[in-house]
Amino acid sequence: MFDFVRKHTRIMQFLLFLLIFPSFVLFGIDGYNRFLDKGEAVANIDGQKITQSELDNAHRNEVERMRASMPNLDSKMFDSPMAKLGTLERLVRDRVMRVAAERLNLQVSDQRLANALAQNPAISTLRKPDGSLDIDKYKDLLSAQGLTPESFESQMRSDLATQQVLSGVSNSVINSASLVESTLNAYYQKRTVQIVKFSPSDFMSGIKPTNDELNAYYQSHPALFQSPEQAAVEYVVLDLPTVQKSISLSEADIKTYFEQNQSKLAGLEQRRASHILFNAPKDMAAAEKEKIKVKALEVLAQVKRTPDQFAGLAKQHSQDPGSANKGGDLDFFARGAMVKPFEDVAFSLSKGQISDLVESDFGFHIIKLIDVKLPQMPTFESSKASIESDLKKQQSQKKFAEFAEQFTNLVYEQSDSLKPVVDKFKLPLGTIESLNKIPSANNAGIQPAWLQNPKFLSAVFSVDSIEKKHNTEAIEVAPSTLVAARVREYRPAKTKDFSLVREQVELLYKRDKAESLAKKQGEDKLAGWKANPDSPNLPAPTVISREKTKDWSQKVVEAALRAPLKDAPVFAGVDLGAEGYAVIKILKIEPNDTFSTDRTREKAQFGQWLAQTESLAYYNYLKEQFKVTTKPLGSIEK
Repeated sequence: MFDFVRKHTRIMQFLLFLLIFPSFVLFGIDGYNRFLDKGEAVANIDGQKITQSELDNAHRNEVERMRASMPNLDSKMFDSPMAKLGTLERLVRDRVMRVAAERLNLQVSDQRLANALAQNPAISTLRKPDGSLDIDKYKDLLSAQGLTPESFESQMRSDLATQQVLSGVSNSVINSASLVESTLNAYYQKRTVQIVKFSPSDFMSGIKPTNDELNAYYQSHPALFQSPEQAAVEYVVLDLPTVQKSISLSEADIKTYFEQNQSKLAGLEQRRASHILFNAPKDMAAAEKEKIKVKALEVLAQVKRTPDQFAGLAKQHSQDPGSANKGGDLDFFARGAMVKPFEDVAFSLSKGQISDLVESDFGFHIIKLIDVKLPQMPTFESSKASIESDLKKQQSQKKFAEFAEQFTNLVYEQSDSLKPVVDKFKLPLGTIESLNKIPSANNAGIQPAWLQNPKFLSAVFSVDSIEKKHNTEAIEVAPSTLVAARVREYRPAKTKDFSLVREQVELLYKRDKAESLAKKQGEDKLAGWKANPDSPNLPAPTVISREKTKDWSQKVVEAALRAPLKDAPVFAGVDLGAEGYAVIKILKIEPNDTFSTDRTREKAQFGQWLAQTESLAYYNYLKEQFKVTTKPLGSIEK
């Protein structure tokens, strides 16, 4: 084979030309560039790049983890450039730490790895009664996450090594008492001040702009008076309900599933038990635990003598706050709901039977079985509808991946129309006549809500969509929801005619002028009062601190507390922007009587802040050393 290639080089070149050239004709060089965009670097660390596709995958996984832990969370809050930037920063940090660990040659011993695995809460539940790890369950747990024991343990080693990079810095921080005291004393300091505020609203009524002044303001601020960039858009949506509609099941399929899963459909056996608990945690001293066991055996003897008094004895002796006042009643539960020693005994008792003493990690139990609820076998007719719905959901989840790939390819390959994808998947063609490029209050009523999704809007208003008239790529706007769109009509942003926005121009002009006048008056007063400190007639003094702001803004409080106070009184000015200007006369520092109270929590927090600050400084030093670069915020959302 290889001899043929070597001997017939020119023939092979011609064949390759025939294979490659048509693909350029069909898709174009631009199509190849679009395809390769996902390989573009969004960050570089020590010569290693993080690609756009890596970022997209990491962000998708992060959103899925958040959604799994908090099902009611609105996932739209994660679909923004800022959220994706957070994911990128975490990826960069991980890569910086790994490079640093390699440079420092940090190693993790087998013993340290074993200790870390032992402390992992997910793995600790897989232990057998003798304390050894159930290897089969361990492998199953990792397999469900697409991992093997070797890959998981390698990842653990890497994570432990990177933890050492910053732990050496944070653990070496000296949180001295004098540093803590001086810092917290400064932070909780109180000062007596007099404050005068110059508000823009005081100047509004006196501002009477001429038409020429308004016209000049209008001409110099065109961006404030623009109609938004808009487009008339048509779109198609592929989601799970759409895929589910395409799935048909025969009655034979449903019946086969029913027959194969009758035991599962019947549910689990449930048992209702009451118990009397004597608290004795597993880490309790042996002598103390023995005393509790003796007490439990005495109560057990009472229960055996008078079984009908179980509920009363539970109320009297049980230390389980959730069930003691109910006579120890735990209601119905299935296997897996209770700790194993308790469960094993509860499911071995007969109705009405009382156990001997049962020891668990919580202490000693006396268990009485109250009732047994056996699984009830459903009929085919009663289960048919729910089985059909469940099977369609299961199959649509599997089929969606196949449909999604076809959908993605079709809107890309036939980029001059959405009709092919509409026809193939029998999808409705949605339209919106006025879609703003930038989401605003005017877009609030637009449905569906994903029409304001930043990634969707970015694709719709891209050069590819507007100038080249291409379909957008298939965009994931929600879990298992793909959208492709096409711009029918584009309306660029333009400055509105002066006559239409005159009232808005006047309002903005007067607002800006009032802010300038308030600031000017405040600065003039400040200069005069500094020159003659005893002249001003100021409001009554008040005491402010970071704990008691007296309703003043954070800017005013910080300016009052940060001003150097060698020779009192001291004047300071604060530009409050749209709120005007403030002049502060700082009279004196008040005794800090509140700091004499216990500040243990604040002192501990200060130690953490100090360690975090040192770690951050070292991390920033590593970023400089490894020449870390990242793309700007606006360009990571493609």
